Amino acid sequence: MQIRDLPYSDPGVPDARSGPRFLLWLGRNQLGGQLKSLAWGLLHFGSIAGLPYMVGTAVEAVLDRSGTRLALAGALIGLLGVGIALGDTMLHRTAVTNWITAAARVQQLLARKTALLGSALTRRVAAGEVVAVSTADVEKIGWFVEALSRFAAAAFTVVVICVGLLVYQPALGVVVAVGIPVLALSVLPLLPRATRRADFQREKAGRATELASDTVAGLRVLRGIGGEELFLDRYRRASQEVRTAAVRSARMWAVISAIQVLMPGLLLIAVVWHGVHLAREGRITVGELVTVYSAVMMLNYPLRHFEEIAMAYSFSRPSAKRAARVLSLERVAERTAEATPERAESREGERSEARSGEQARAEARATEQARAETQAAEQARAEARTVEQARMVEQVAGRTAAPAPLAGAGDLYDPVTGLLAPAGRLTAVVCGDPDEAGRLAERLGGHPAFEEAAGLPSVRLGGVPLDDLPLSAARTAVLVQDKDPVLLSGTLRALLDVPASGAVTPEEALAAAQCSDVLDALAQTSVDDDPMAAHLTERGRSLSGGQRQRLALARSLVTDPEALVLDEPTSAVDSHTEARVGDGIRRLRAGRTTVVLTSSPLLLDRAERVVFLADGEVAAVGAHRELVHSEPRYRAVVTRETDDERARLDALKEFEIEETA
Repeated sequence: MQIRDLPYSDPGVPDARSGPRFLLWLGRNQLGGQLKSLAWGLLHFGSIAGLPYMVGTAVEAVLDRSGTRLALAGALIGLLGVGIALGDTMLHRTAVTNWITAAARVQQLLARKTALLGSALTRRVAAGEVVAVSTADVEKIGWFVEALSRFAAAAFTVVVICVGLLVYQPALGVVVAVGIPVLALSVLPLLPRATRRADFQREKAGRATELASDTVAGLRVLRGIGGEELFLDRYRRASQEVRTAAVRSARMWAVISAIQVLMPGLLLIAVVWHGVHLAREGRITVGELVTVYSAVMMLNYPLRHFEEIAMAYSFSRPSAKRAARVLSLERVAERTAEATPERAESREGERSEARSGEQARAEARATEQARAETQAAEQARAEARTVEQARMVEQVAGRTAAPAPLAGAGDLYDPVTGLLAPAGRLTAVVCGDPDEAGRLAERLGGHPAFEEAAGLPSVRLGGVPLDDLPLSAARTAVLVQDKDPVLLSGTLRALLDVPASGAVTPEEALAAAQCSDVLDALAQTSVDDDPMAAHLTERGRSLSGGQRQRLALARSLVTDPEALVLDEPTSAVDSHTEARVGDGIRRLRAGRTTVVLTSSPLLLDRAERVVFLADGEVAAVGAHRELVHSEPRYRAVVTRETDDERARLDALKEFEIEETA
């Protein structure tokens, strides 16, 4: 793999069971590049290893006054110099290629996992850690992959030099052969402590990054409440902790570097001292002493790569561990046996038996009404659905095992809560718990990622379990807009350039979402007064909360999915605009299945049917104004009625009944 061939068509399936296993998997997938780098490394270090022998040969040729041998040694030294230069150049080129391609592979894996998990990723992993993994950690992992081939070449060269010296001059070769392992192992006792300090430093740095990310994300709110100084002090303390940890870590690595310089120096002194005595005794020649001395000097260079690989591994191991942790995250697995429709019906029956008689009768009436509405909606849809709409639905389900049910009935049904959203109608859902509403919205989109969803039966679209469909097919059929939609940086035109049916134009979607004031504001920042060409900052931070919500709603409306789920789409919008947004949604989504999770009376009043959930189950179904008068719990959620107000209202009703009697 060359840099020009990036990105990978398929980065592969990583072994994310642990950090070392992930590094091993990455090394295996970079095997071709590693072998190339190793070959050039052997040429480079082998040429370096040959220099001492040629220098010794040249010295002996001078002492023997042999011009032929001196010329031959000079030519070989020149050839070795060419090998050193060529090997070093190509070693650097191939090693950096390994670094970049390995980093690119990891980034592609992280991007694929991020796209698969979506918003569930930041619920499981802190945003700061995600940023650290995708930036600094990727670089450290690439560093280890790059250093691995250089270390292998250096280690092989060291072994060859030691063996060669034992054969060439055993008396001095023994000293070198014994001293080299001592040099290589001398820093091992310090590595665990250095690694712990480095891990502590990265932990502090990750915490500081997470704090900075959270501060930037909530800067607008912080300014509103005057909390900038508080968070600035917190970040300042976190930054100082990072600095202190970095200094402590650097001190330990400085000690390791000093030992790497001291120990070869001591070995060189020992070799020279012993060699001089051997030369004086006539047991070795001056040329042999020069050769051994030069070899020991040259060994300092490959031995430095032992320190580099130790540092690279100590830094990359926790980085690989964090990357493996992110890559090991999965969406909720296949549903267990208890999630079958029969088991769901059994559970519903058990719940029904446990309910009070009044609540059971209310739910029975709600169910009958829902069935009647569903039959009417089905008949109307069968008469009104055009050939083009049917073809589009078939395209959505064409990649699945059961396309016929998707192409037919399109009712959205949740067997857990009993929620039924008839196809082609605008259904509003009221939940007393906002977190429960968020989980319901995620479940309605299929393939939910939160842990509590394991074992729950799948939501069905037209009778087809969404969890049984491929993720891409489920996302095409049902689009979910959560409470906090993200706006990517770029132009407004690029923001609205999303996969869509083509039935809704960006202009129609912007008009339905009441974005006229947003367009006016963006036009002022555009060079040619074209709001579609205006640049949006990251996450739309230059816009207000209501403006961001409406642009996100317009993006969802442009997509025009078969079923659209909106979770609190107007929570940051003023009441006058909210009413017009509700009218726009109902008008633009006419004939399409739409579910809005909200407690806003303005949106509820514009829904064709309202479903009230209490304790995770359907408690009432009807029109908004009917439920306000007939369902006290619904009224308490929608009107924010307190217990005291409810008690006074009940007392007033009892008084009116007594007066009437």
